[in-house]
Amino acid sequence: MHKRVRGSTLSFAIFAALMASNAVAQDATADTASAPADAQPASGKEATDLDSVIVTVERREQSLQKYAGTAQALSQDDLRGLGINNELRQMQVAVPGLSISNQEGATEVFIRGVGSSNNTELGDPGAAPHVNGAYIPRPRGLGGMFYDLERVEINKGPQGTLRGRNALAGTLNIVTKKPELGGQFSGYVQGEVGNRDQKGYETALNFPLGEYAALRFAGYHVEKNAGFKNVGLWQHLDPAGIQDDSAGRLSFLYEPDDKLSVFAMLDVGRELGTGYPGAGLFRAAQEGYTSEDIDMRDVIYRGVQGKVDNKLWGFQGTVRYDFGGVALEYNGSYRDVDYFQINAAADGNTWPGRDLRARPPGEPATWGGIDYDNFGTNYLQARSQSQTHELRLSSDDDARFRWTTGGFYFHEKQQVGFFALADKGAFYSGTEFTMPDVDGKSWAAFGDGTFDVNERLRVKGGVRYTDERKSRDGIGGNWTIGLGGDGGVFQTRLGTEGFKPTLLDRPSFDVTGLTSNADLARFLLQGVLQAGARDTMQQQLAGIVDGSRPNGTCVDRPDTGGNNVNCPANGQHSFLVLGVPSAQHGSSAFDFIDWRLGFEYDLSDRNLLYATVSTGHKAGGFNDSFDVNVIPETYKPEKLTAFEIGSKNSFEFLGRTSTFNVSGFYYDYDDQVFQDLSVIAFNPDGEATGFALVNRNVGKSELYGIEAESRLRFGGGFTLDLNALYLQTEIKEGMVADVRSQDFGNGGITSQIDLSGNDLPLSSKYTFNARLQQAIEFSRGTFDWQVLAAYRSSFFLTQYNDRDVIFLRDTAGTVDRIEDSATAGFPDEQKGFTQINAGAGFTTLDGAWRVEVWGSNLTNKDVSQKALVGSGVNTRFLNDARSYGVRVRWNF
Repeated sequence: MHKRVRGSTLSFAIFAALMASNAVAQDATADTASAPADAQPASGKEATDLDSVIVTVERREQSLQKYAGTAQALSQDDLRGLGINNELRQMQVAVPGLSISNQEGATEVFIRGVGSSNNTELGDPGAAPHVNGAYIPRPRGLGGMFYDLERVEINKGPQGTLRGRNALAGTLNIVTKKPELGGQFSGYVQGEVGNRDQKGYETALNFPLGEYAALRFAGYHVEKNAGFKNVGLWQHLDPAGIQDDSAGRLSFLYEPDDKLSVFAMLDVGRELGTGYPGAGLFRAAQEGYTSEDIDMRDVIYRGVQGKVDNKLWGFQGTVRYDFGGVALEYNGSYRDVDYFQINAAADGNTWPGRDLRARPPGEPATWGGIDYDNFGTNYLQARSQSQTHELRLSSDDDARFRWTTGGFYFHEKQQVGFFALADKGAFYSGTEFTMPDVDGKSWAAFGDGTFDVNERLRVKGGVRYTDERKSRDGIGGNWTIGLGGDGGVFQTRLGTEGFKPTLLDRPSFDVTGLTSNADLARFLLQGVLQAGARDTMQQQLAGIVDGSRPNGTCVDRPDTGGNNVNCPANGQHSFLVLGVPSAQHGSSAFDFIDWRLGFEYDLSDRNLLYATVSTGHKAGGFNDSFDVNVIPETYKPEKLTAFEIGSKNSFEFLGRTSTFNVSGFYYDYDDQVFQDLSVIAFNPDGEATGFALVNRNVGKSELYGIEAESRLRFGGGFTLDLNALYLQTEIKEGMVADVRSQDFGNGGITSQIDLSGNDLPLSSKYTFNARLQQAIEFSRGTFDWQVLAAYRSSFFLTQYNDRDVIFLRDTAGTVDRIEDSATAGFPDEQKGFTQINAGAGFTTLDGAWRVEVWGSNLTNKDVSQKALVGSGVNTRFLNDARSYGVRVRWNF
């Protein structure tokens, strides 16, 4: 009964909002029509400006006010003025319902609570990123495209029919500035400086090639210090977040007439710095502190220096020819990403009273100090070569029946190496997943059309068939090194100064037939390209490989951890246990159909009413191999069906053109993928002794809400933009393993948790944006300023929603203890907050010069944009710290 009441209340609210918006707009139109001539706007400039905001959601250029759906477009000037500079995640402050985080170089986009956090080589984004409409499968370095832009489009709701797989939540499309035709040389040069030692430049040069062709070169460089601070004793380590980014782009456009258009673009980029590994809250939380109690940017760095080196380049081209009534268009792209990262190793955050002294060698962890001489960290090497091809045939934009049909092909090759090492490990020295051959393919056929029933009513529909295939070959699993001595197990030093893992340069990935200790030791040693200065593994294992010391060489040094173990008299280990990663062979194949239906009705020239039903899918996949004799478990594509009804309206307000748009939506989110538990080992009695996490389609969720936006123009050059979103999400099904409780010391045993009734992560119930702008004309130029205030109510960072953690004692499900999430180290809620961005500038009368100041996150709010949780892990990935600066721009 309660559920029906909520649904009927929402339906009534949507209906009332739609009717109110249309009534207001029609009344305003009527009042304007009957007003005296001198009360009318002097020109149509305001209306023209509003209608000129272009989006390409439906694969055709159209006015944002004429698009029957929810989308937002931010121009380059909008982004600059609000301090959104070469930092993709800053965009969420300007777009309600948008959440963007950067987890160790991987960009994650969520729209209205829907997205994906799977950043492995088998993962796919849940909101599809594009550059000039070309799909980007691995959005690493996407922020490096944020220069010399036309606009950035954010399309909310599934776009499966027109955009294909992985447009489950919507799409984000970066549209670059095209070369300008007309035979004139033009461009700009811009320089800027800011806090955190920021300095950078941006330039664009437009070269005419006659009247009908042109080249455009654009480039930028930015250097910026971290928003994090190293509060530990090892001050030679730079904190995470240092940027040193450069990029360049060359575009070509040829349009000899209104029939033929040829566009091509080559771009290159390089990102350097210290990476984005986040901040560890787990231990601070166990001490009773939340993220609001401490400075999340104060981190204790130790061991290895964090580093990121991302090299990327791409090429794309579009050829379009209008045959008269029918146009043929080909779009193709190629993108190459070569990403390498060393995680900035840390001992978490500090809190009041924490002992920051170094723990002396030989002292146990309970001593209270910090073991700075610990180089355990993660290494990641991720390469991707992807290509897309699309051929589209479409009718004329003025035809009564406007249709588009075509085919799409996508192919991606990846090579991925991941190594998480445990310095001073005993019986465990790390985890390696090295995949030299990851292959993904997809093809689709689609058709979409809009038919004018009459001058006011239009109906639309479309369908798309998609076939996808994935495969992977490589190795994955733990490095096991157990080296016995008198009184216990010797620890192994691995990863100290100068260490380099082999990763993709391994001489062999064949682990079949490795049975002898010599074979196992050889394979482990092949995983090290260069030993660290104080590593012991090579010395401990070398004798096993050459046979001189079958049980290895015992190395007893105080810096290995001081575990009070002595070497046997013969200098060899008293026992030896070695283990290597297992072979990984997996594949999956799925096909699915997306579709959409809807109508548009013009209540007047300024009032549009629409309703749509549309679907979207996120690609399926397969899990890791745990037994070479068992085919890895697969999971199906996720599916989302969306119902939306809305209205878009332009009207006269105080003699000026303004807008008010509102929409209501309902999402049915099915076959949702959550991590669950799988048994991978049994004892001789058949009892489960080993457990691992796998992805399974065990979830189902419901989402609904209302979104409204308005632009109001006042006298004195003032413009006020308002945008509000009410979003309700609920997980309806989802019995899964609670990774917070996983006990690796007991075979990986994990309790189960029923997520039903929980909110989806990153979904605020209320979001409100207000942006006030003013432009003032002076005799020597124009002064303008703007302030953006963005409010988000509280949201959960994971699907666990601060629920209690149940720890088990055995596989029979015996409860050992129950702890609330905070006590267990997993507080999960980000409190509501308001972020302020602002900017001001002066442009000379001839437009040649502009000076502006900008500031983002002016109140320096520390906001957790994502959490990565697991056994003993609660890592937060934060927004960018306060930044501000001044820039000078010369246009010519």
